[in-house]
Amino acid sequence: MGRKMKHTEIGDIPIDWEIQTFEETFRVLSNNTLSRENLNNKGGAVRNIHYGDILTKFSEVLNCKEEDIPYLNDLSLLTSSTQLLQDGDIVIADTAEDETVGKVTEVQNLGSDKLVAGLHTIPCRVKKGNFVSGWLGYYMNSHIYHDQIIPFITGIKVSSISKTAISDTFILIPPIEEQRKIIETLSQIGLLIKREEIISDKILRIKAGCLSKMFPSEEKKLPDIRLSGYCEKWKLQHLGDLCEFINGDRSKNYPNTTDFHESGIPFVGSDSLGMTLVNKDRLRYITPEKYSQMNGLKIQLGDILYTLRGAGFGKCSISDFSEGTVASSLVGIRCKKEELSPTFLIQWFNTINAEDEKKKVVSGSTAQNISVEDMKLYTICSPTINEQQEIGEYIETIDVLIKLYQMKTEKYKMIKSGLISKLISMQ
Repeated sequence: MGRKMKHTEIGDIPIDWEIQTFEETFRVLSNNTLSRENLNNKGGAVRNIHYGDILTKFSEVLNCKEEDIPYLNDLSLLTSSTQLLQDGDIVIADTAEDETVGKVTEVQNLGSDKLVAGLHTIPCRVKKGNFVSGWLGYYMNSHIYHDQIIPFITGIKVSSISKTAISDTFILIPPIEEQRKIIETLSQIGLLIKREEIISDKILRIKAGCLSKMFPSEEKKLPDIRLSGYCEKWKLQHLGDLCEFINGDRSKNYPNTTDFHESGIPFVGSDSLGMTLVNKDRLRYITPEKYSQMNGLKIQLGDILYTLRGAGFGKCSISDFSEGTVASSLVGIRCKKEELSPTFLIQWFNTINAEDEKKKVVSGSTAQNISVEDMKLYTICSPTINEQQEIGEYIETIDVLIKLYQMKTEKYKMIKSGLISKLISMQ
């Protein structure tokens, strides 16, 4: 026999679940508006939750003893109205670049530490309702709650919500024992995700160490660590002497939204660029007819696709397919076969050396960008083509491991998302 249900403002819910508004449930606390420049990761008296960390770093439940929460540089910058957080408080990110706005983290395990909510956040404290630790964090990040927020999102380039707009959204309150069982189940899958993320982070640090030791600076000209069998000197050259640069199409033939299809010839945007290879799950496609009309890069196997401007500025990937084209914000970098290996160059772009070259010529304080002509003047230190290929392949094996653990993490996250939908499905 099915569970008895009752009809409410947000649909049918189990008869023993309670429902109340956001305004009935929470008292909104005061936050601060200090930017990332006012924070550090070294130490201090008070820690600060920045909205960017909620969106990209913190999970539904923020374990304050385990997470790396930044500190305030100067306590005198806090106004007297700023309130300290405590266990059970929730902090909402009220601004984002997309519909992730409204993501929530629930404060737990704070102990004697002092914590405040920062820029673009809505910190809240429960004033009515009985909640198991973690329930609000999981529920308010589920589609059941977040779908209620979507109609109240404002903005074009940046999405925002206000505490006034969401005051009439609804909070579901299952019986305490049911809340506890749901949280226990979700916590177990959360531990699996955390384990994979820890391993992935360790491998990323190993890669960072390899990049710093295996790619010498312009001054040193020889690496600290070198693969066996090689002793030739490394050369300093300009990137423009080693590569051909082909811009994306900016002509009247540039595709619009109606030109994209479910299949066809790949069209690559900055959002399709992965850690090393193009992410094929995020590709769009154009017809052969449209492809023939376009004047920009016609992709070849091994081309490096680099983002010159926009949200993905500086992202790059190697093409592992032999047909396609790119957005106008991308440039294709085609290495001269006997001079520079694409697998070496893609890894060089991840080094501090490449970052230093970029800083010399980057323009724009808010929307950063770089020109092809400036990129041609990058100075790169490189060995023989054979050594380049071996270095690229060596780092690529590390990338494969990173990708493996990231895929496992994403798999567990999908399982977790499905569980949340099922356990908090009101069925």
